Amino acid sequence: MTKTGFVIANLFRKKTRTSLTMLSIITAFLLFGLLQSVNALFNAGADYLGTARLITQARVSFTQPLPLRMRQEIEGVPGVEAVTQSQWFGGVWQGKDQLIALAVDPMRFHQVYPEWDLAEAQWKQFADTRTAMVAGRKVADQYGWKVGQKVPISSNIFPMKNGSKDWTFDLVGIVDGRDQEWKDKATQVWINHAYFDEENQFGSGSGGIYLIKLKNPDDAQKVARIIDAKFENSPDETKTQTEKDWNLGFVKQIGDIGLIVRWILFAVFFTLLLVVGNTMAQSMRERVPEMAVLKTLGFSDGSVLGFVMAETVALCAFGGLAGLALATVAAIAIQHTGIPLPLRVDWHVWGLGVAAILLLSLAVGLLPALRAKRLKIVDALAGR
Repeated sequence: MTKTGFVIANLFRKKTRTSLTMLSIITAFLLFGLLQSVNALFNAGADYLGTARLITQARVSFTQPLPLRMRQEIEGVPGVEAVTQSQWFGGVWQGKDQLIALAVDPMRFHQVYPEWDLAEAQWKQFADTRTAMVAGRKVADQYGWKVGQKVPISSNIFPMKNGSKDWTFDLVGIVDGRDQEWKDKATQVWINHAYFDEENQFGSGSGGIYLIKLKNPDDAQKVARIIDAKFENSPDETKTQTEKDWNLGFVKQIGDIGLIVRWILFAVFFTLLLVVGNTMAQSMRERVPEMAVLKTLGFSDGSVLGFVMAETVALCAFGGLAGLALATVAAIAIQHTGIPLPLRVDWHVWGLGVAAILLLSLAVGLLPALRAKRLKIVDALAGR
């Protein structure tokens, strides 16, 4: 029998115990993969566009809309290339599915976000059609929307002037991303701000927040200070941040996602440490005489230590890699369900997973391995 065969045979000598332990490891690393991908998703949201753009909101809260008249003043700030307003619409599809629906100025939005891929003719149609709407590829595919159809969307915030919350839009285009990263973010819906501003019951003149494209990203902090100083001590004081910082602040309103994930994983792996550690300790106690026999046959202390560590690594590696593989499949399956949550168990998550496997192996296997190494042949055979 080879050394590898010997390790595997010992690993599965108690099939039920090994299977249950491995199932625990698989479950733990499945959670690890999915939670780490969620953490990476929110971090990616924080780094959404770096510092290439600014967002100006009301100083008190982004839920307080800024007046539309401010757009021209922001455009006049040195270093600003383009500005568009963006008003949260509060869209709901078929009375149950919440949409990320925003009212924007079509051509200005196109200037600020050239990363969104849509034919120029459709951008113009979006601007020229009063009731126009464009939708991200992912959300359009999810609901089966086609260009040319009328899409009824209700708003849980803005009723129309006639009192109805049911709006109807003409879908004039389906927006995709310029690359895979942007394609994964194509989960939003944009409506023509002119129509929204004219028809909503609360009156016209609301711009929501302002999305600002900079001529030079290096001027982000300077431009932000100028914008905020311009409206200081006015009824509409502002807070201007890079889009990266704004998204990070938005995520932190939900909670510190990274901290939540870390605590969940700590609880999972602490429990796993106890389970696998107990398995390895029990296995070692059962095989003390066998370890003594190996040493009697001429195997060195280092070889015996190596056998125990190899068994531990094999157990953790089989379960851990299987769990990461399942997490990868689960993330792909989630994306194909149409849920706008672009989870991805990428090489970074796999790298952290492999590191966790090695650390777990060392933590649960080192003490039993050292005990096997220090084992005295006479004491072991005598049952002492």
